[in-house]
Amino acid sequence: LDYNEPESLLARILIPRVSGSKNLTRVQGIVQGHFTNLGWHVEKDVFDADTPLGVKPMTNLVFTHDPSAPRRFVLSAHLDSKYFPTHRADQFVGATDSAAPCAMLLDLATALTPWLDARKRRVEEAGGEEGRTGQGETLQIIFFDGEEAFQDWTATDSIYGARHLVEKWSETETSPAPIQSTPKTALRRISHLVLLDLLGAPNPLIRSFFPNTGWLFDEFMHSEDRLGRAGILWPGLDQDRYSAQREQYGARERSFFVPRNAAGMQMQAGSIEDDHLPFMRAGVPIVHMIAVPFPSVWHTIKDDAAALDLPTIKAWALILRLTVAEYLGLDPSASLANANDQRRRDRAELVSY
Repeated sequence: LDYNEPESLLARILIPRVSGSKNLTRVQGIVQGHFTNLGWHVEKDVFDADTPLGVKPMTNLVFTHDPSAPRRFVLSAHLDSKYFPTHRADQFVGATDSAAPCAMLLDLATALTPWLDARKRRVEEAGGEEGRTGQGETLQIIFFDGEEAFQDWTATDSIYGARHLVEKWSETETSPAPIQSTPKTALRRISHLVLLDLLGAPNPLIRSFFPNTGWLFDEFMHSEDRLGRAGILWPGLDQDRYSAQREQYGARERSFFVPRNAAGMQMQAGSIEDDHLPFMRAGVPIVHMIAVPFPSVWHTIKDDAAALDLPTIKAWALILRLTVAEYLGLDPSASLANANDQRRRDRAELVSY
């Protein structure tokens, strides 16, 4: 996550990466290699998109920890950066849009893979299908291609990858998952889709757009609060200092999340167009984790490493780790002999770098 370190994953993807370009292919290789090393299942959704600039090859990357699980909890972001036709604008790297969100997902996979592996082993030891009781959901991470418009944002010049994947996943599968009696579409296996966008700059404001996932939005907000009060989210701030600081507008340590009951803070569902729209229209429950107002550097050459704030990025990573781990009910120590010591080590690793 440290973009100041040249070999960090974020630094390596912080380059212009327009859909159809060699740079994006290179970045996709970095991302795929990361998940391959972690032992995740890889799915590449390769297609040709008809754009205002001609046909462009595109690839959605889909990584699933346990493809035999009947349900998927999906976190996602777009990997491509916006196309600009002129120099120097063509050097746009999209640090918040969405290199940093992608790096957060890579970090999430790294942090949770040991927990997910342990749960999968317990399922297998308990007899496969029978051991899945209460554990039928796995983590899936999607990196969309073609989110950005090549010219003006329209229904046909935008979110190419998300539109294609929803169309593909709406088709009936040829065989059911191991513990299903009937086939389902891949789309129907998604319990929730969380989309990250425009994150990594200090002082984001995140709102809940969808009443049916307000409870999940609250879980992210509660994770932030618990980590902050424990002195973990912002190192150096104890409970009292964090509690006071987080109320100050403009302070980096204030809450990222706007409470759902805040007056004047509600926005119309779907009012911000992004990769979630095709999924939302297909009935998938959505949490849209996007900064509103957009960062001041949005779609400018200044959306580079200088726009990012490392403590903010690390805070996001911890919030994601804790919320997703708890949502999935992960407890890797359950089947270990020295459970208490292992549990302490595991949880320490979850909130450290």
